[in-house]
Amino acid sequence: MSTPGVFEVLQCLIQEYPWASLGVGTVLDRADAKEAFKIGAKFLMSPVMVKILFASKAGARIVKVYPVSALGGACYIAAVKKPFPHILMVASQGITLDSVGEYIAQGASLVVLSDSIFEKKAMNEQNFDRVYQLARREAFHGHEATRLLHYLLSACYIYIGFQISPEVSFITLRIQNTIYVR
Repeated sequence: MSTPGVFEVLQCLIQEYPWASLGVGTVLDRADAKEAFKIGAKFLMSPVMVKILFASKAGARIVKVYPVSALGGACYIAAVKKPFPHILMVASQGITLDSVGEYIAQGASLVVLSDSIFEKKAMNEQNFDRVYQLARREAFHGHEATRLLHYLLSACYIYIGFQISPEVSFITLRIQNTIYVR
């Protein structure tokens, strides 16, 4: 279950409203389903994207979400990450260099840029020089983004400290030699 304490809430609601038809959602495994029915749930809901869960439980270290643009793009990744924040996902199909940041921000761990490299026109014309140029451009931008990310991460230091007295507790955040204290 994706909501902590859902079974306790369900039990209280069933006791308070015994005539109501109550159930639970985001049921991801058989044990949760059995527990919900044991408490008195009348129905269960499971997400459509259970294949992602099955792939993860079968041992996949990362799950490909395809065709992501047809499913809703970056918004779909965000929706899928809600019940499955622990599963690494690679977004595939219809992704452009301009949209990579949005996919990453919404929870994709990786993206596939094949559509922006294997341009339909270039492939139809067998213009492999164009494909090569596009691949080099995407590789360069990917390298630059990675370099920038490493730079930003190495420039960020987070120190958190708490003094064991009620009067003073502090959090210090240090970013590029600027210190913020709260």
